[in-house]
Amino acid sequence: MRSRLSPLIAAVLLFGLAGCAAPVATAGSEDAASDACPAAEQQLSDLELVDDVRTATGGSTACLPGHAINPVSDTTAPDLPVTVTDAEGRDVEITDVSRILPIDISGTIAATVFALGMGDDVVGRDSSTTFDGTQDLPVVTKTGHSLNPEAILELAPTVILTDTTIGPKEVRQQLRDAGIPIVVISDELRLDNTDQLVDEVASALGIPSRGQELIAQVESDLDAARAEIAEVAPADESDRARMLFLYVRGSANVYYIFGKDSGADSLIEAVGGIDVASEIGWEGNKPMTAEALVAAQPDVLVMMTDGLESVDGIDGLIERVPAVAETPAGVNRRVIDMADGEILSFGPRSPEIIRAIARALYAPASGAASSAGGNAE
Repeated sequence: MRSRLSPLIAAVLLFGLAGCAAPVATAGSEDAASDACPAAEQQLSDLELVDDVRTATGGSTACLPGHAINPVSDTTAPDLPVTVTDAEGRDVEITDVSRILPIDISGTIAATVFALGMGDDVVGRDSSTTFDGTQDLPVVTKTGHSLNPEAILELAPTVILTDTTIGPKEVRQQLRDAGIPIVVISDELRLDNTDQLVDEVASALGIPSRGQELIAQVESDLDAARAEIAEVAPADESDRARMLFLYVRGSANVYYIFGKDSGADSLIEAVGGIDVASEIGWEGNKPMTAEALVAAQPDVLVMMTDGLESVDGIDGLIERVPAVAETPAGVNRRVIDMADGEILSFGPRSPEIIRAIARALYAPASGAASSAGGNAE
């Protein structure tokens, strides 16, 4: 089974985030987000598009609209008790969903709970859950994304929804031993697996009809986003942007390429790009090599914002990884960065995520200039 954030990605993120001084930014107000990314609500057709996506220059930030997640219209009350078989094969009985704790490494489970209209019952968050409306929730992770059992027990959750991307597993067992029902959600890493994620979360909360509405809504939004992108993406494959997802934590000397079946490939394909890591046969997520980088010859590097900041922007990246300068992306200083808690957050926000990356790709001037430095043309 492919993982939404595979154990390898999770290990890299856990290590990297723990060793990186820059925290994941907290979500601000809608007005603040709008000021930082004025085009976040606009359609691609309304923006100034580059003439040639392969030779565009400079860095850009992909950012999401600042609004809170809109819940489904279905308000059917939870039908409890309910027993579900979770992703680890455990039968879990849930009798009370008045104090929900959704935690994973990407904030996806929390986004799903809010989209299902159960946000008022959420009592805490992980450090990647930063979307509007979650700022005041207490964070139950420490040293990056490690679970803090004391902080969790203090919140007295009646159910915990999590997956294997966050741990350690000994803490999950400690919480089970304390009598808290824990449902481990499948962690498949593809844009087209959102229906499974939503179904598992909705079933665990006793609100299957809300889940069906959310699945239909996300599928419709994804279709609309893909259609919008198809209008501006080059028809000829040779004119499409050659893109590579590079995971970096400079302070920990971590440099990974995310390739086929990593999840990053589905993002790149969704915005009409060519995933060059898959093209050179790069499977999953492996430490970067200079040879692979040069062989891939990306036009565009896609990175997490904190990762780009950890190497002091494109200048610092080229200094640390000279092979970057031997690629078109390095020559044109072409980097798209996106917040760590958003870029691989597959789920209800997937349509907005691919729209944001597409805006940064096809209309780079629409995105706020990256704060990572060294990205000026």
